[in-house]
Amino acid sequence: MINSDLNAIKLRLRDFAEARDWEQFHSPKNLSMALSVEVSEIVEHFQWLTDDQSKTLPKDKLAEVETELADTLIYLIRLADKLDLDLLKAAQNKIEVNEQKYPIDKAKGNAKKYTEHK
Repeated sequence: MINSDLNAIKLRLRDFAEARDWEQFHSPKNLSMALSVEVSEIVEHFQWLTDDQSKTLPKDKLAEVETELADTLIYLIRLADKLDLDLLKAAQNKIEVNEQKYPIDKAKGNAKKYTEHK
């Protein structure tokens, strides 16, 4: 289900770009730069907030963050499409790697990098 939903979004985005003759602009370089900009726009909403404030955004700010998250997801999907990468498979593989790097007995309750675990 999730894979088919992601694939449907990928194809819709591809059609959207092709219909507007934007494929010429959607190189991996340009898409990764656009992705970086969108992530920065997410960060901007949380800049200068306390941890507690960041967890309880007003509805209007939450809607703005939602839009920026959608923009980020769109560019991420487009970039993966242009590079012919399977995002879901990559995420599953990365989770498995992280499970090895951060075993529960060493990582639980701390934020140390795996290289600092003893």
